[in-house]
Amino acid sequence: MYTDAIPSASVREDVDILLDGSPVRLPPGRHSLSGIRSYLETLALGQQRVLGFLSVDGIPAGRARKVTEPGHFTRVEGRTFALDQIPLQLIRMTMEQVEQARQNVQSAVSLMLINDAAVARELWWDLTKDLKLPLMTLSLLPETLSGAFPGGASATQIRKWQLQQLGELYKDVDEACCAHNAAVLAQALESRVLPWLDNLEASLALLHTTVSAGRSAAEEPQGESFASGRPAAFWPSHEP
Repeated sequence: MYTDAIPSASVREDVDILLDGSPVRLPPGRHSLSGIRSYLETLALGQQRVLGFLSVDGIPAGRARKVTEPGHFTRVEGRTFALDQIPLQLIRMTMEQVEQARQNVQSAVSLMLINDAAVARELWWDLTKDLKLPLMTLSLLPETLSGAFPGGASATQIRKWQLQQLGELYKDVDEACCAHNAAVLAQALESRVLPWLDNLEASLALLHTTVSAGRSAAEEPQGESFASGRPAAFWPSHEP
């Protein structure tokens, strides 16, 4: 939560507040970060929209804990989206989860190389919950997006293929655990897990582009992208 980054008691009178690019005047007593977020949520709902993104001094609020010292923020910016933009928001959220999973894997690899096999195995087992999270978020996408997938595959079928791939990946890395060698397990993460995340990221970038183009063609209002990914030319293989 945002209050993890900056205590609610940190009162500021000189913070710039923006919502969808427009300045916001805060009511009295709303100058803590949690108070600002709550007020922006209220304004968004009043316009039948949802607050989908919040940044603190240009840093996504979800990462503010790592980069923002208590009481030292000077600008808070919120972006909203309409209810019919939820599929795009889910895709963007998944892209963020993939990036976070990649960072966690890279950190685990570094730790594995300076620890023994027992510690390395625990690090891997802890990672498994992070790797499945993007696929769980994708499961919320509506079936009406089927036309956005290659070959006309349904969203459900794509998710089944992806879950099957992830299960095979888990088996491969678990086999590396049997080597009782932390370096072997670290190599398995680099050769199997990181490429899988790259593949998933490319898939999401393609899906994001396709869905965004569909919205533009229908001349619907399109919110600014809050996440980005590398251009994609392929989807994960349908075979495990």
